[in-house]
Amino acid sequence: MSSSIPPAGNPLGDFVLRLVCPDRPGIVHAVTGWLGSHGGNIVESQQFGDALAGRFFMRIGFTADQPATADGLRADFASVAESFGMEFELWDSAAPYRTLIMVSKHLHCLNDLLFRASTDSLQIEIPAVVSNHPDAEALVRSYGLDFHHIPVTPETKAVAEKELLGLVDELDVHVVVLARYMQVLSDETCRTLSGRAINIHHSFLPSFKGARPYHQAFDRGVKLVGATAHYVTGDLDEGPIIEQDVMRVDHASSQDDLVAAGRDVEAQVLARAVRWHSQSRVMLNGHRTVVFR
Repeated sequence: MSSSIPPAGNPLGDFVLRLVCPDRPGIVHAVTGWLGSHGGNIVESQQFGDALAGRFFMRIGFTADQPATADGLRADFASVAESFGMEFELWDSAAPYRTLIMVSKHLHCLNDLLFRASTDSLQIEIPAVVSNHPDAEALVRSYGLDFHHIPVTPETKAVAEKELLGLVDELDVHVVVLARYMQVLSDETCRTLSGRAINIHHSFLPSFKGARPYHQAFDRGVKLVGATAHYVTGDLDEGPIIEQDVMRVDHASSQDDLVAAGRDVEAQVLARAVRWHSQSRVMLNGHRTVVFR
């Protein structure tokens, strides 16, 4: 089981169970039988069997018609999980994920996430925003949120990451979102945040690397502008992909048009990735993901 599970909510309410285990007969029967014995009524169910990997993935949303808590249900389900070698999470479906956002100087993704969170369109709670530049402070504080400026230089990188991970622990953070944070995290930090750090970048990689990728793309006359949201790993921009999208442009699009289109698609793709992760709809499957939309 993951240790980064949101707290339990109302004694009577909606819950979500997700699990992964070696594929074999009887899994669905065991899970639904357990739910039935606890007065659980299934309101949503999705499953996927990966024939190549021999693994079974499942996500069930259910309601309880008798007093129950996520902690109690989780403890009771453990015997079923053990018999099938399951890794699982079970939580109150209304519990928000505590989300630490990191950003540098490009603020479009941050602005989008802050607005969506403030209007309850994302199931997240933002305890703080971290940046290696002071540019985002006014925006963050306008939402009444804490802002932490942690400068990063080659000489201070290790100290800065130690401070970052200290905040993750101190603030009980469930997921870290790199909303155009333009620093490469160390392998050690990537391992510490494995499966709970999401990054966004343009989808011009590997063709247009480095500075001003949209201007490079304009010079080559590209017709599609895209973005990729993925989990962070030690391999730069190569983690398991959660979501991707593209936007069509044409010969009349200027360099500024491409940049604007890129900002829009980046913000939308990142928001979807954060939403699905916070609803526990994304499950790691080796270097890939299973996404129960």
